[in-house]
Amino acid sequence: MRLNPFNSDNIKVRSSGGGGVGKAGGIGCGTIILAAIGYFAFGLDPMQTISTVEGVQQTTQQSGPANTNEEEICNSSEYALEACNGLQSLNQTWARIFQEQGFGDRFQQPTLDLFRNGRVTTQGCGSATSASGPFYCPADQTIYIDTSFYDQLARMAGNRGDFARYYVLAHEYGHHIQTITGISGQIRSAQQRASRADANQLQVRMELQADCYAGVWAGRNRNLIEPGDIEEGMQAAAAIGDDRLTGGRVSSENFTHGTSAQRSQALRLGLRGDDRACDEITVLR
Repeated sequence: MRLNPFNSDNIKVRSSGGGGVGKAGGIGCGTIILAAIGYFAFGLDPMQTISTVEGVQQTTQQSGPANTNEEEICNSSEYALEACNGLQSLNQTWARIFQEQGFGDRFQQPTLDLFRNGRVTTQGCGSATSASGPFYCPADQTIYIDTSFYDQLARMAGNRGDFARYYVLAHEYGHHIQTITGISGQIRSAQQRASRADANQLQVRMELQADCYAGVWAGRNRNLIEPGDIEEGMQAAAAIGDDRLTGGRVSSENFTHGTSAQRSQALRLGLRGDDRACDEITVLR
């Protein structure tokens, strides 16, 4: 995509120092999902991708306090710059959507944490490593991405796959939209009262809506999309379907993100550019 260069006054970005090792509330994509994206979107050997994730964690060391200088962080690498440009575009797109629907005062920008030390401690979702993949923490309204992994992934894949990476960022941004609109809270409340199977299905709805919201962003910026971008996004969405990732070894009632077909369909629905169509995915009847 041909996104405009970021303006540090319009985004909130930081790069965290070292933290403890552990999970971030189980909300990360996971190493296997990153491997699937690497394979289907970039043509990379899944085992090579997994080794890259492990290498990032083993070779990086804990550093000092978080860096909050957006200019310095965003210009630290090609991928960091790409992520900052994507964040600004997402901010502008969703602020406009909220304004059009008369809820401009409810829009809040998320923070993007481009940590580079293989591990990070969130403010409310525990600790995570690069193996968690990109994830959103609703407690601190922050999207976390280990850019050192993506830098290596980009070097292995060449210049391919930028839209797939934007899709991942836009998906996590979708979870932020769910948080500030209250959808996330409604689903979490319903999950507490539901059986395990029903709670999983509610989680699937959450993920599919985030896919749809990612499509809304792309659909609203079609003038910036280059040939092959949409196909790239569809490949990435299909790559991380529960059925493809588990190879049929897990019952559908245990799915938490949706099938490849469902994820591709949700992204395609969002490409129409109307976020209200995505709302139907999580309507509780």
